[in-house]
Amino acid sequence: MRQEAVVKTAAEASNKVRTAPDNGYDRIKYWLWRRIAWKARFGRHVLDIGRGACERDRFVARENRQHVLGVDISHGSFPEDHAVNSEFNCRRADARKLGFLKDDSIDAVASLYALHEMEKPIDVLKEAQRMVRPGGVILIVDFPRGSLAQRLWNENWHAWEEVAEMLRQAGFVYVESRLVARGQLIWAQGRKVLTGRNIP
Repeated sequence: MRQEAVVKTAAEASNKVRTAPDNGYDRIKYWLWRRIAWKARFGRHVLDIGRGACERDRFVARENRQHVLGVDISHGSFPEDHAVNSEFNCRRADARKLGFLKDDSIDAVASLYALHEMEKPIDVLKEAQRMVRPGGVILIVDFPRGSLAQRLWNENWHAWEEVAEMLRQAGFVYVESRLVARGQLIWAQGRKVLTGRNIP
């Protein structure tokens, strides 16, 4: 058995959204991307965990004129292992151990349709908390338990309350988690705490 994966098949999750019969997820794709771009608009550096085919990274980078780093552990249908240009950088990496990124070096972290695929999501969220700057934001979008996605694919989805608790356990504050898209998606977010040392 290969080394334990963090995001086992984020590509498969993206493919599910594209191929599920009349599920509506693909129709709200750009709405979600624009919403993520809006929330991540402050700062220069964005980390995307579970990047899929890097389409979202390209969109956010161009929308906000930011640099977006997309990471994914999957060996599925992605671009080359380390595709780089001036706007975004997509690479294969274990999101629990991103040692090439310094503490407090990322302005925003986003993850779309990937949390339920992670074998140890708390470890991934703790690593994200290490990298995001004080006051920076994390955004999580995923399918909830009891959604159309569960009826279609019968996987182990989280409830929105569980996602909120995971963010708190990872050290994020001002955590919000709720259902959107008529109850078919979880939208969760949190921030890294500002301490007295961080306030100018």
